[in-house]
Amino acid sequence: MPNSPFEPLVFSNRFVQELPGDPIPDNFVRRIQGAAYSRVNPTPVSAPKLISFIPEMVETLGFPKDAPSHPDFLRVFSGNAIHPGMAPHASCYGGHQFGHWAEQLGDGRAINLGEVRCPNGQHLTIQLKGAGKTPYSRTADGRAVLRSSLREYLCSEAVHYLGIPTTRSLSLVTTGDSVIRDMFYDGRAKAEPGAIVCRVAPSFTRFGHFELPSARGDLSLLQKLLDFSLHAEFEGRFLPGPEGYCEWFNEVAQRTARLMVDWQRVGFVHGVMNTDNLSVLGLTIDYGPYGWLEGFDPLWTPNTTDAEGRRYAYGQQPRIARWNLIRLANAIYPLVVKAEPLEDAIERFDQTFKTLWLTAMNKKLGLQGDMGPSREKLVESLWSLLLLKETDFTLFFRGLSSWTPPKADVPLDRIPLFVQEAWYDEKAPTQAMETQILQWFRDYAQEIRQGKTSEEDRQRDMKAVNPKYVFRNYLAQEIIDEIEQGSTAKLERLLNTLKRPYDEHPEETGFAQKRPEWARHRAGCSMLSCSS
Repeated sequence: MPNSPFEPLVFSNRFVQELPGDPIPDNFVRRIQGAAYSRVNPTPVSAPKLISFIPEMVETLGFPKDAPSHPDFLRVFSGNAIHPGMAPHASCYGGHQFGHWAEQLGDGRAINLGEVRCPNGQHLTIQLKGAGKTPYSRTADGRAVLRSSLREYLCSEAVHYLGIPTTRSLSLVTTGDSVIRDMFYDGRAKAEPGAIVCRVAPSFTRFGHFELPSARGDLSLLQKLLDFSLHAEFEGRFLPGPEGYCEWFNEVAQRTARLMVDWQRVGFVHGVMNTDNLSVLGLTIDYGPYGWLEGFDPLWTPNTTDAEGRRYAYGQQPRIARWNLIRLANAIYPLVVKAEPLEDAIERFDQTFKTLWLTAMNKKLGLQGDMGPSREKLVESLWSLLLLKETDFTLFFRGLSSWTPPKADVPLDRIPLFVQEAWYDEKAPTQAMETQILQWFRDYAQEIRQGKTSEEDRQRDMKAVNPKYVFRNYLAQEIIDEIEQGSTAKLERLLNTLKRPYDEHPEETGFAQKRPEWARHRAGCSMLSCSS
């Protein structure tokens, strides 16, 4: 029997070694005081099977390339074994959920196996999601179903390859056990296949890690968490103390602003932007009821729980990020005792978001120069245009990337074909709609003609920022259906396509189609719940 593939890994486990832990070793649900984490092992499963893994992450962590074929790989990442160098634990945090303080939350179905010091010097934490109960599971079972695990496994990789900061995936394992879930909280619970996804990140620290001790008046733990974040997560860039804490907060705000621009530019909707789901490193974290804009709608949310208030809708995400940052500022204020530097950081968040958003729109539209008032008006009128008829966000911008405007002396009197192909409604537009659409394209064509790059270069640059492929919810459902039938071929095809989302992939254009009508209202293809 060959040596364990885990032997080359170097575990640092700084979170456990440097922060206070829960002194109670038993795994039962309870209120945790004065501790950043609780030690807990995964609960074994009956018949694990490795469905998929990410070779890039295998190599990054320092595993041998053939590690996934070793029995120990499956045992550990199904929760059936622990490597001696690991320090499995669930972390303690609180949070505001849908605008209301929820007190203690914590890792209810996530178990951090340990932190690895990778061959490239980077520290990465490996975490199992769906590996069983923890002291933070409240009334839940700590398990995850295949549909939610597959969605997180693929979407985190899709987001990464779009160029957006995110947690990553390492492996997807089915457990052989059934999990009972009431997907829409309507009393119709049913058994579903269980699964565990292993996700990887430099840190899983959330805004809520700092909110909880602050709300409890535990300033000692709050300071320990902040000091740990300064030296471990931000590599000592900021010194402990009020000034360093303000610099840290400003950096968190700047990263959050950049993340919001990235989400908005590709039409990604997180769906549950509670403060316990926002990363201090500005990573996309916790893929639950997320979705991609299909028909453009600023008020669209993929979360059934949010269907009435639409707090976390696409157009609300920057505002909610700001709201969450204010909660984080309030949490660390007792260690700063000055409001002005924290308020200044919030203002800089606003400025950064606006500046980067306008820059992103310039690039999406293939325009050169600064975004002046006339161009801002062009962008605003574009959103109105996309609302005239249900228009696929991704297909519209990708089609725009290949559109060649007519010469100045040639009248534009026909709606471009790619626009019509991006509509979900096949009815002909009204005369008023057609007039508005044509006027926008005339204005846009005039802006393009003022640029100095060639048409070929402009279209190439636009395609580099307007993806052809995003991880649409209906694709996830199709792959889940195939896995349940025993096939992973489509999963691997889609994963390979999503690794280069800005390329053409002429052999895989089926993955670039707008949502089919059968998926409009099907569970898992349109809206999802927080248990999805």
